[in-house]
Amino acid sequence: MRRKMAAGNWKMNGTAEALGEVDTLLAAHPAPSCDVLICPPATLLHRLSDRLQGSAVRAGGQDCHAAETGAHTGDVSAAMLKDAGATHVILGHSERRSDHGEADDTVRAKAEAAIGADLVAIVCVGETEAQRDAGETLGVISAQLKGSIPDGATGETLVVAYEPVWAIGTGRTPTLDQIAEVHDAIRAELSERFGAETADAVRLLYGGSVKPANAEEIFGVSNVDGALVGGASLKADDFGGIIAALDAS
Repeated sequence: MRRKMAAGNWKMNGTAEALGEVDTLLAAHPAPSCDVLICPPATLLHRLSDRLQGSAVRAGGQDCHAAETGAHTGDVSAAMLKDAGATHVILGHSERRSDHGEADDTVRAKAEAAIGADLVAIVCVGETEAQRDAGETLGVISAQLKGSIPDGATGETLVVAYEPVWAIGTGRTPTLDQIAEVHDAIRAELSERFGAETADAVRLLYGGSVKPANAEEIFGVSNVDGALVGGASLKADDFGGIIAALDAS
């Protein structure tokens, strides 16, 4: 059985004061039945990791460079994230793809580096509104999966997050049928490439305006193993509500 996951992506939000929300979350959910991950800005990663010692919650990075070391001012390597206490790293998020021009081959190289550093790679895929309206969603997702996921990925090294670009931070979400269609297609794509046993072990997260009010119904959808949560992960009450919904699913 795939263990469910609630992953919080703080994006470019939070200073040391925000770690108080983590204390509140830990107190309210000391023993969740799902995996819980918080990915803060890199400036908070080490302090967060220290804060989480002895708890069931893990810390992750929001991005890494494909190279292990080098003249890459402002970048962070997978080994550095690992050294700071990370267990996972988000890669290929649509904001990285759009803001920084990251193509599938770049995401793939980063995923290879992450796995090589003993991190779990959370590879993000998702279509734009124009691609959805043009009926191109499944083709776009398929191409991103083929180009972004490295050979040899397993259920222990890879998580896939489906985040329709038009639903991120907008308050809009796809219908449950639309989510199911994409998640089922992702599972089938992974099965074709890696075999059914490996594909069945890879967790598929949904992301895009997930909040306590809609979490329960989303977690009831076929092949949804949890959520990659943006804004709602910044507040303990909101993220806690999503964790509770996932625990109950």
